[in-house]
Amino acid sequence: MTIPGRGLHGRVLDALGPAITAGDYPPGSVLRTDELAKDFEVSRSVMREAVRVLESMHLVESRRRVGVTVRPEAEWNVYDPQVIRWRLAGADRPRQLRSLTVLRSAVEPIAAGLAAKFATAEQCAELTECAIGMVANSRGHKLEAYLVHDVAFHRVILAASGNEMFARLGDVVTEVLAGRTHHEVMFEDPDPAAVTLHVQVAEAVREGDAVRAETLTREITIGALQELDILAP
Repeated sequence: MTIPGRGLHGRVLDALGPAITAGDYPPGSVLRTDELAKDFEVSRSVMREAVRVLESMHLVESRRRVGVTVRPEAEWNVYDPQVIRWRLAGADRPRQLRSLTVLRSAVEPIAAGLAAKFATAEQCAELTECAIGMVANSRGHKLEAYLVHDVAFHRVILAASGNEMFARLGDVVTEVLAGRTHHEVMFEDPDPAAVTLHVQVAEAVREGDAVRAETLTREITIGALQELDILAP
């Protein structure tokens, strides 16, 4: 689906990006921009704009007298939110979800422990508000509403850590959580134990209990991996 407001080059990206990340164009494949422009019924300038975006993601590279070449997967910017979205939309979704969830399990517990030390009063309040929102939307098959608060909760944890590297992973975690919901890799209602853990993490951060915040967050990520064993084996 083309994201509104992205125009013609967005339509091209929404077709080419998923095709490249799904392996329809294997590494080394040469994309002829003139031919693609005809196929998508767009101008060459629109096609060049789309290619520039793909280049910024390290999915392709342009070479004189060669064309636009698809780069090896190992060179892709796998932290780019759009690349994550495209990969989660493909057949390799289970592996991608597991890879990203393992990343979360390595980062978020440490971030939560740091948040217990460095979170501001405003961030503690926001975290509590997010947890309450998760509780309020945890029953009745309201996964989209639940997702809004879940995403906000984890963004606050990463930002409140005081570590700018962790904070920059907010978009990555957002795509993981959104991907699970939008591709139905979630139970109809969130696991009540996981919801309770989020509430307890908010309490631990507010109380400045770094050990407890880290331990509880690790339980959340372990639970997320266990859910994948069931829903995306």
